[in-house]
Amino acid sequence: MAAATLSGCTSTTASVGGAKSGAARRRITIGSKGFAESWIMGELYAQGLRARGYQVDLKTNVGSSDIINTALQSGQIDIYPEYTGVIVVNWVGIDTALGTADETYDIAKGWENEHGVTTLQATPFENKNAVAVRKEFADEHGLKKVSDLKGIGDFTYSTYPDNVSGAIGYEGIVDTYGLTNMKLKTLSIGLNYQAIERGEIQAADVFTTDPQLLRSDLVVLEDDKKLFGFQNVVPLIRDDVFNDLDEDAPEFLNRLHSLLTIDAIQALNEASAINRIDPAQVARVFLQANGLM
Repeated sequence: MAAATLSGCTSTTASVGGAKSGAARRRITIGSKGFAESWIMGELYAQGLRARGYQVDLKTNVGSSDIINTALQSGQIDIYPEYTGVIVVNWVGIDTALGTADETYDIAKGWENEHGVTTLQATPFENKNAVAVRKEFADEHGLKKVSDLKGIGDFTYSTYPDNVSGAIGYEGIVDTYGLTNMKLKTLSIGLNYQAIERGEIQAADVFTTDPQLLRSDLVVLEDDKKLFGFQNVVPLIRDDVFNDLDEDAPEFLNRLHSLLTIDAIQALNEASAINRIDPAQVARVFLQANGLM
């Protein structure tokens, strides 16, 4: 895979007598991916570290997980937020369901450690695929778990076109749960909420941190066979950068991550994606409210 290129990326290191100067130790480049949740996470990192005296360059929309990880490894960025399940599936190569979030974290941390990257504390929240139905539909059929869908007769499920095949796509759900009664309708991301509210579909592929879940009567069914794995967020920091940080940086990032519950991240996502508040402002309000800046 070709190395990612970030135009205008500022050098993050300087040397004096063969060692990094104090000023260089306090300069960091943070990256984020191309969606609202990642923009917010990047702003939380950047503003919190600036409040602690670091000079921070924030690079948004760096690219996919593969691209942003290449940027980290090549030194174009120093820190970025990543999902533990992405590490385990995309890079470790484990595509079978793991039993717990802790097991997923340990495997991800071990892999990153072997590749020169430090992994800090995971968030309580995780952002992963899930199956949701309307509360009325759940009550009618006694639905609590995905496996409960097996005996209810034919129904229609929607997901986005790129998520039909694969282990956690439509085909993977049918195979894992034996849902031969689940018909498919493909819709662009976000349109599934409108479709299920209009009754065009009975079940929808959602992400667990979607802010729309706060404003709907949808019930997220338990993934009782752990098909969708675990997707908590961790800060990834290249070892050469981490070794030169002062203690205040990892202390801040760990404290921040401990506060990011599912309710907190849904509220942040809602403010940005639905209420159209700038991610920088969303992050600033959260940090100030929690005494982090």
